[in-house]
Amino acid sequence: MIGTISEWLWWDRLWLPGNLTWADLKDEEGLVYARASHLYVTVPYALGFLVVRYVFERLIATPLAASLGVTEKTRYKVEHNAVLEHYFITKSKHPGQADIDGLCKKCSWSSRQVERWFRRRRNQDRPGILKKFREASWRMVFYLAAFIGGIIALYDKPWFYNLREVWDGYPRQSVLESQYWYYILEMSFYLSLVLRITLDVKRKDFKEQIIHHWATLTLLAFSWCGNYIRVGTLVMLIHDSSDILLESAKIFNYAKWESTCNGIFVVFAAVFIVTRLIIFPFWIIHCTWVYPPDYYPPFFGYYFFNFMLVILLMLHIFWAYLILRMVKMFLFGSLTKDERSDNEEDEEEDGETSVTEDNDGHVKVTNGCGAGGGANHH
Repeated sequence: MIGTISEWLWWDRLWLPGNLTWADLKDEEGLVYARASHLYVTVPYALGFLVVRYVFERLIATPLAASLGVTEKTRYKVEHNAVLEHYFITKSKHPGQADIDGLCKKCSWSSRQVERWFRRRRNQDRPGILKKFREASWRMVFYLAAFIGGIIALYDKPWFYNLREVWDGYPRQSVLESQYWYYILEMSFYLSLVLRITLDVKRKDFKEQIIHHWATLTLLAFSWCGNYIRVGTLVMLIHDSSDILLESAKIFNYAKWESTCNGIFVVFAAVFIVTRLIIFPFWIIHCTWVYPPDYYPPFFGYYFFNFMLVILLMLHIFWAYLILRMVKMFLFGSLTKDERSDNEEDEEEDGETSVTEDNDGHVKVTNGCGAGGGANHH
């Protein structure tokens, strides 16, 4: 049974053009071809990334946060109430007015007390700003290192300048050592993100992030096994270029360096649009969709690889929509939150002032009646 599944999974026609078999890709003197077994090392490497991240966040990111004045907000501990806790866990974290009225009768509390309890209880499940700063710092450092490594690995390669060279000799293209490490480290990093995804900061695009991580891992794994390595390295480089700026903007946002954050965000938006919505579809996907039939007849791997690239493109369009909305609000002076963020709420003891903070550190102050206050801070 397992043997049959393995034979079907590694059937030549799924992975290679019609005139080739796996026997044609046996390692020879000076030639090393990609193997699925090469990717097994990504599992221990991903666990290693988690250890390195833990050390980095505590020995580097935390002192850096302190030096930049990043401190946790004061949060009020919620008073234990069995009735409200049961409702919170089993029914809803955001009760409607009718439910609030019913809970008031059960608890003999006022409406304001019940609303305050739910705000504070929701905040107990939300990450603090220090956690968000650590996460952004770790990702920024990795993306920067990966981007620099990608440039070093690609700057002297002909396919970096002429995309037709991507298919020269395909699939008989030996794996270079720089390509091997670029792939292994990127895949290990994304696998570590998947392993940590339930513990990291969750935003409104949480589902899209899960799809993105798994699509990226699937795309990288398939491109490795199918020897689409040259184009795979180009895809990774394009993604890392804008991710550096996004995480940098978050870092300065948490540190309340408003002008620096805004400036980096505008640059990030421009780089994102150029790399993800122009270069990616009109250069990379064009290269993988139009050029290959000139070298071999289309086969399953050709269609599947392009399908995965289109999934990434759809995610890029979704995120570009959110980014452009933020740019619009920024230009018109009404940007108070990250469109992907789930707002953090809190309330002062006197019950008259409400302070909301989103997952990227933007704070908005309003009075107890819900009218906008006089200060919006980044």
